[in-house]
Amino acid sequence: MFIETAGPATGIAPAGPAGLPANRRPKRRALSPYLYILPAVVLLLVWTYWPLGQTVNLSFTDWNLIPTKPKQYVDVQKYAKVLSLPELHQALINTGLYILAFLGISVALPLVFALLSRKVQGKARTAYQALIFVPFLITPVASSAIWRWLFAPEGGTIPAIAAALGAPMGNIFRDPDSSMTAVIVIVGWQMLGFGVLVVSAGLAGISPDYAAAASIDGASGRQITWRIIIPLLSPSLVFLSLMTILLSAQWTYPIIDLATQGGPGNSSTNIYYLLYQFGFRNFDAGLSSAAGTLFFLGFGLIALVFVELSERLSFYDN
Repeated sequence: MFIETAGPATGIAPAGPAGLPANRRPKRRALSPYLYILPAVVLLLVWTYWPLGQTVNLSFTDWNLIPTKPKQYVDVQKYAKVLSLPELHQALINTGLYILAFLGISVALPLVFALLSRKVQGKARTAYQALIFVPFLITPVASSAIWRWLFAPEGGTIPAIAAALGAPMGNIFRDPDSSMTAVIVIVGWQMLGFGVLVVSAGLAGISPDYAAAASIDGASGRQITWRIIIPLLSPSLVFLSLMTILLSAQWTYPIIDLATQGGPGNSSTNIYYLLYQFGFRNFDAGLSSAAGTLFFLGFGLIALVFVELSERLSFYDN
């Protein structure tokens, strides 16, 4: 009896199961979720935000990447210079064209192929999806080497077939009128499987009860597709559109580097390859960092606007 009344009389809280006062246990529980995400936060700071801060710092300096040469502070001169370069304007136009092309290849075509795959049953459906997805697993380096071999002016399979059909073709990677088209075809062929995978996953999450109920009410297959299936797929389509806008330049960079080198005459370059040229061909770290900072702000603004609009564009069944 004395022990039971001594705690409250002396202001000492009763001990919990772990031997700690009860008023201290909620604080420890409140900190536990943050400990789980701490490793991810540390890695994000070290590998993303720390390099980003260094990039912003370099954008105000003049440095040629030689460790023994000190960096010279030049204020905003690099920003003024990069905005006045005609190469930047061409790269921005090309990047916009790449985005428009991949919106069709990575969003519209996957939707068509995923809807068609629903009509294929059994093992044929698995083979159909595998044939579309396999190119996504091929590395860009290997893909570029294969396509360069196929389109080689001398001994290439595709030019030989074209010549046999009476339509000879030159080196498409060195032709200003076809170099960008070649990059779009190669990257689109490779990224088509990713889009089909995302749309197929979205289709798998749609309950067949909606289509069955609409069919009982007399809706045709086309009406079910346009008024039920596609609206319910809107979250997947919005996600694919956002990824296409943000990553089109990244997808095309390795193909440009290995197949066209941005040419001829910057006809196939993009903003990522331009950053590489500024930094590792012209050895101007400040100019490359200034351009990278501007691109980061631009794409960040696009992402914020797109995420805000996604809530209005997406339709959920719940």
